[in-house]
Amino acid sequence: ENDLVTVGGIPVTPGPRIYLGSSFTITQEELLSKIVSGKMTKRSSLVLNGNGIIIKDMDLDGALVINACDGADVIIDGLEVKNNGWKLVEVPDGEDVPETISIRGYTMDKIETAEYNVETPGKYIIGKDGVCKKL
Repeated sequence: ENDLVTVGGIPVTPGPRIYLGSSFTITQEELLSKIVSGKMTKRSSLVLNGNGIIIKDMDLDGALVINACDGADVIIDGLEVKNNGWKLVEVPDGEDVPETISIRGYTMDKIETAEYNVETPGKYIIGKDGVCKKL
């Protein structure tokens, strides 16, 4: 209970924020085959878009976004990301914001992000050095 934070008047347990795009995976079995090993801190945010992304090993402390086009196979193997990440910012009561934000009760302040956009089909690896290399 000591870890709870209040967002929009609702107590929430903080933890990593993970968004898996529908193109990344649909089934739990597929998810387990695509994320082999890795770790994330509680304050981390991870966004994965693309069917060909596989995380073999990753250490995330901050924010990471990986977008891979159709036909791009991207292997994450040993990637270490440490940055200032994203911060949840509660929307004050009565503030004039779009309805979608008002319902959610918060926005994300995207302070710092490691972002990879693979826009050409092929096979790629992102390793410990953080460089996306075509194989």
